[in-house]
Amino acid sequence: MKEFDVYVQNKPGELAKICELLGANGVNIKAIASERANDKPMIRIVTDDEATAKSALAHSGIRYDLRDVISVRMPDRPGELGKVARKLARVMVNVDSIYILGKEGGATEIAFTVDNAMKAQEALK
Repeated sequence: MKEFDVYVQNKPGELAKICELLGANGVNIKAIASERANDKPMIRIVTDDEATAKSALAHSGIRYDLRDVISVRMPDRPGELGKVARKLARVMVNVDSIYILGKEGGATEIAFTVDNAMKAQEALK
């Protein structure tokens, strides 16, 4: 799974532009988050169709980076995310971004981007 780090301008309509572009190309957004550092906004997106999203963004001249995403499914109850985060901390893996992919049947699926995907996957087995 990949995360698109999409670089946008700090003005109204940028989120709409990206979401409409993906929707018009039949790409569903599974997770989305945004942040702004030093007045430089970025939208982090996980989609159901990486190839089409990549093509749509590239053809529209929209700048983005791709990052590997690790997902973990855990019981949806207090303290579970802390346990997962502690496992990563024990092996010195830094979490760069985190968000919920979905909840179903008493479980929550979380997506992470990290500084060392191999160590993270091993720690979360």
